[in-house]
Amino acid sequence: MNGAILVLSGPSGAGKSSLIKKVEDKIGAFYFSISTTTRPIREGEIDGVHYHFVNQEEFKQDIKDEHFLEYALVHGNYYGTSIKPVKQALKKGEIVIFDIDVQGHDAVQNRLGDITTSVFITTPSLKELKHRLSSRGTDTQDVIDARIEMATREVQRISEYDYLVINDDLDIAATQLVSIAQASRLKLPSMEISEFIYAWEADA
Repeated sequence: MNGAILVLSGPSGAGKSSLIKKVEDKIGAFYFSISTTTRPIREGEIDGVHYHFVNQEEFKQDIKDEHFLEYALVHGNYYGTSIKPVKQALKKGEIVIFDIDVQGHDAVQNRLGDITTSVFITTPSLKELKHRLSSRGTDTQDVIDARIEMATREVQRISEYDYLVINDDLDIAATQLVSIAQASRLKLPSMEISEFIYAWEADA
């Protein structure tokens, strides 16, 4: 099986994590890319499982050393993706799943676009997003307001993604995501396509 990259973006509160858990036993071998961040660790989170937690100085040094596939400053904290484990997973034929924002999507497309399939996941409405963010009780009102403001900007860029999944019914959304993940493995790098064309023409 070919390795592939599956980018998942969408507002905080859209249910991306729930969807990933729902499909993880149905999409074959995969590596979930764990971001590195400078934000404080939250109760219940584990370093190296949910995120790699580092300080600002460490993060900025990794930027200088070009260790990140992508990185962004979000709500005053840095988030980034180390490229080394991504390359290792692709060599093993795994799907590399990214849960990143629209800025991260741009960076991945710029460097690995020919093997990247992108999905924007969102709630059916802004009203529903506000309800979910308020109901989970993990953020202050200021943080919720900032997330909503960002969400209204992000949805304007849905057309830049290959697929849109509206997470209203979790089971339906999961079925759609499984189909997309399976199709992503069929996406060939430009070099392999060129090699096929050359071989096809040579065998006349």
